[in-house]
Amino acid sequence: MLCPYPSATAQADGKQGLMMFESVNAYAGDPILSLMDTYMQDTRDDKVNLTIGFYYDENGIVPDMAAVKQAKARLFAEPPASPTYLPMDGLPEYRTRVQTLAFGDALADVQARTATVQSLGGSGALKVGADFIKRYFPQSQVWVSNPTWENHHAIFKGAGFAVNTYRYYSAETKELDFAGMLEDLNQLPARSVVLLHPCCHNPTGIDLTAQQWQQVIGVIAERELLPFFDMAYQGFGQGLQTDTLAIALMAKTGLPFLLSHSFSKIFSLYSERVGALSVVCENPAIAHNVQGQLKFTVRSNYSTPPAHGARLVNLVLSDAGLTQQWQQELTDMRNRMQAMRSGLVKQLSEHRPDRDFGYLQRQQGMFSYSGLTPQQVARLKDEFGVYMISSGRVCIAGLNNTNLERTAIAIAAVL
Repeated sequence: MLCPYPSATAQADGKQGLMMFESVNAYAGDPILSLMDTYMQDTRDDKVNLTIGFYYDENGIVPDMAAVKQAKARLFAEPPASPTYLPMDGLPEYRTRVQTLAFGDALADVQARTATVQSLGGSGALKVGADFIKRYFPQSQVWVSNPTWENHHAIFKGAGFAVNTYRYYSAETKELDFAGMLEDLNQLPARSVVLLHPCCHNPTGIDLTAQQWQQVIGVIAERELLPFFDMAYQGFGQGLQTDTLAIALMAKTGLPFLLSHSFSKIFSLYSERVGALSVVCENPAIAHNVQGQLKFTVRSNYSTPPAHGARLVNLVLSDAGLTQQWQQELTDMRNRMQAMRSGLVKQLSEHRPDRDFGYLQRQQGMFSYSGLTPQQVARLKDEFGVYMISSGRVCIAGLNNTNLERTAIAIAAVL
């Protein structure tokens, strides 16, 4: 039988046959993960890792939270009766408890009209949400803050959207450019998708006030925009309830919106890929239809989600004792990061009294935008062994009482 395709190997006459993938470019690598590889190969004993978004404890270790550890022990002692697939939209009781955590006091305003699916972390929630929106709003475009987490661009572009930016951070003032943000949002056409960080903005650590959120939500309502909230750090800002302020305000409007939720950081479950996507609709009937279409979207992506991580989160949130313990651990994590942030500002002010570092103190969450240039960041790595990504974003959780002063001295030296 003759093969209809030319051979992909060299032919006898020396001519090269058809090569299917010759136009595939080499992958440049993820800039943060590649930098981590460089850090691991660095042999200096006093190197400092402020790159990737992991929460580290005072000893520089990613902790296994005690509440989660107890949940693991219980699941190990009493494993599920059946190892079958979860439903396409995930563990039902997990989805219910995720809604309670995400919406808090506003749950009564949205629960009946909300469709929620378990997802592969926050990234999976964004991907499912992006694919779903693209199917029903094919002409819409997406707007993300400038700057934002780089994967926001990749995920929405991968779903077929044109991705644009709205003003957010002022390099000149090192503060929120709220006037620019409002001006940009006020010019968007109806049904534009606006990606928003409800708390602990990544990468800047700069969040909106309650009054500013009310103004933004007013623009969303007036312009008929579709907000997509990405919440990966609930509890790392000011507390579990306070960090959902923007979501609660949006819930009160009765308007539709999307919310992606990640538990990698706040449960220290990075490898389990535990997250959720909620779509708040106009009424329960629409929510029922949306739930079905989200299941279809999951089916066409990864079919069904994994069970173990969702069971751990569900167990912690369903047991009053474990919930209280987890909340206290989360508070301790938040307080430690706040202490490191304050310590960095104090140290920098002592070494460079000619500079005002108050902007760092006003940021919150896991990250801070240092204001350093790529050239200064390169000097920090090469000369001092202090690693951060080229934008100058600092993972505050990478600081501890051992490396804090050394880091401040290094930063002061490159300014």
